This record gives sequence, structure tokens and C-alpha cells, in this order.
Amino acid sequence: MNGITLTLRTLHRGERRLAHDLMTVAERHRTEHEVHHVATDLAAWSREHVRRVAEVAAHHGVKLGDPPDTSPDGFFATLREKASDAVVHRPEPGLLLLRDLRELHVAAAENSLHWEMLAQAAQASEDSELLGLASACHPRTLRQMRWTNTMIKILSPQILNSL
Repeated sequence: MNGITLTLRTLHRGERRLAHDLMTVAERHRTEHEVHHVATDLAAWSREHVRRVAEVAAHHGVKLGDPPDTSPDGFFATLREKASDAVVHRPEPGLLLLRDLRELHVAAAENSLHWEMLAQAAQASEDSELLGLASACHPRTLRQMRWTNTMIKILSPQILNSL
């Protein structure tokens, strides 16, 4: 396994995790409409990254798994909805939201670093397919980071001063 293969595997795993975590946060904070809707949209970006990484990895002889199904139907959707409603009635939902946003930010930052590493390796090896992948996906990851950072800046003063 070479460094590019390792980076592709790491990105695939990281983007899968971020997509899952974004959907978890969207469901957990369903009553925070902006968080719910934006996190759902950002999860779709990460699922797209997972698909694209797997596609490019296959061209490099690496088989990666399919993206997880995060469709909001069935038993688990009902369970998530009830858990989301329960969180609203807990005394510290704001702290939970801040923690979730912080964890999303750290996960996106980790992915961002791996996208940058892949882009640098692609430039050095003159691999236009890898460079195209990184150039298409990395800006969206940076946008995910900006959103989480902005939400933390907006929500922190109110939540932390209300305790």
C-alpha cells in the first residue's frame, strides 16, 4: 500500500464518518431548523465525496466500500425523531449542540488536511485525476468547516452565558 492509497482510504473513511455524524446531528437537533437543514445538505456533500473517492480509488486498483444508506425511513428514523424530541426537554441541549458542532468541525478539519495532502501528492506525481478529485471536494470540506465555526461563534455567547 502506498501513501496515495492510504490517503484515499483515510479520506473515504473520514468522509463516511462525517456524513454519518452530520446526519446524526441533523436528527438530534431537528428542532433547530437551520442546523437540521444545513447539516443534512452538508452530509450529502460528504456522501458525494465518498462516492467520488471510491471511484478514483478503483482506478488506482483500490476497492472501497459503498457509502452507508442514511435514508430517514423506518424504525431508526422514528427512534431518532423521539430522541431528538427528548433532547429538547433536557436542561442542556445547547451544550450538546455546541459539543456536536465542535466534533463536526474537528472531523471536517481532519478531512481538510487529508484533501490537502492528496492534492500535494497529486501535483508532485502529476496525477490529474487525483488533483481533480481534491480540487472538487476540498472546497466543500472547507465550507463545512466554515459553517460549523460560524455556528459555534453565533451560538456560544448565548448558550454559555445562559448557564
